[in-house]
Amino acid sequence: MSALVLPDAGLPVAETFGPTIQGEGPTAGQRALFLRLGGCNLACDWCDTPYTWDGKRYDLRKEIGRVPVVELAEWAAGHPHAIIVITGGEPLLHQRTDAWRSLMAVLRYTTRRVEIETNGTLAPQPVSLGVPRLTFNVSAKLANSNMPEERRIKSDTLEVFADLAHRGRARFKFVAAGPDDLEEIAALVERFRLPPHATWVMPEGTTAERTIEVARALADDVIARNWNLTMRQHVLLWPGERNR
Repeated sequence: MSALVLPDAGLPVAETFGPTIQGEGPTAGQRALFLRLGGCNLACDWCDTPYTWDGKRYDLRKEIGRVPVVELAEWAAGHPHAIIVITGGEPLLHQRTDAWRSLMAVLRYTTRRVEIETNGTLAPQPVSLGVPRLTFNVSAKLANSNMPEERRIKSDTLEVFADLAHRGRARFKFVAAGPDDLEEIAALVERFRLPPHATWVMPEGTTAERTIEVARALADDVIARNWNLTMRQHVLLWPGERNR
């Protein structure tokens, strides 16, 4: 693998962990490796990984270190039976770097599935789309994030992801704090013509009790709208723990 990467190519990594399970979305419960990158272009109120971007509360020089892509590739190769999840922060911030191009060059030849978790504000570049078994988990943010709409909803970008969803290369995952959020989700589903099978709703919560409470309030309505409901299995199993 090392022949595919530039010798000095490194990514800003907040943490790598696994094998664990993917906690959310269509592959919830599947064995997974997580590569969490630093940096984000949003600042959602309920973000559960603020240590990847919030320099006011965290010393980002300690939280984030540059890791050579060759080391990341060797780490992933040591666990061949797990999907690879690239998350953040917002990982697509790094698409134009040599390190990202090196990482995608490695992943282009993997036989396993790769998932990129994104907030849907940055369109995927050809270098990212060139990985055959790569799928985007698009978590477009709602008003409950307390982010201005012009920052969290980028129409041109969401149209790109919507097209990818129709082609089986993206799915949308909305964080709902309660039933009132479902009308906002419905408006986005209609506006961008999102396929129901690629539309997932996830309860907001950082504790098992809160997550279950919100999920119960959402479940019947989500089912009636022909969408999918995803729990947060890592919160149910390991609430508040990092690297799980």
